[in-house]
Amino acid sequence: MESSTLFKLCRTGYVLLVIMLSYWFIQQGISGEYSMIFSLLWLIPLLLPLKGILTGKPYTYAWASFILCLYMLHALTLAYVTETNLAFAVIESLLIGVLLIGFPFYARIRGRELGLGLKKKKK
Repeated sequence: MESSTLFKLCRTGYVLLVIMLSYWFIQQGISGEYSMIFSLLWLIPLLLPLKGILTGKPYTYAWASFILCLYMLHALTLAYVTETNLAFAVIESLLIGVLLIGFPFYARIRGRELGLGLKKKKK
């Protein structure tokens, strides 16, 4: 798979995740389930790598995977504790799972195309 196709898929998935979670947390803040400040604070880590993801920087894709782990914990916890929002939790888990696979692959493929990487030690 070439990097431009993987880039489009990962970028689309990430934007979808940002929109989906923004809607979720803001809705929870409005309904009073969470405080609005708490809801907005939950979105900050998700927005940190947004510029690098939209522009396709491989280094950003590599470290953004760690941020996605936080949201995977949210999705799995929500799936475990809720019955009314189970479909949302499953969709969130699947989307993040796909991104956790796609992000490192994109970073690796694009990094190789750009000649980035660790230098091998000479013997």
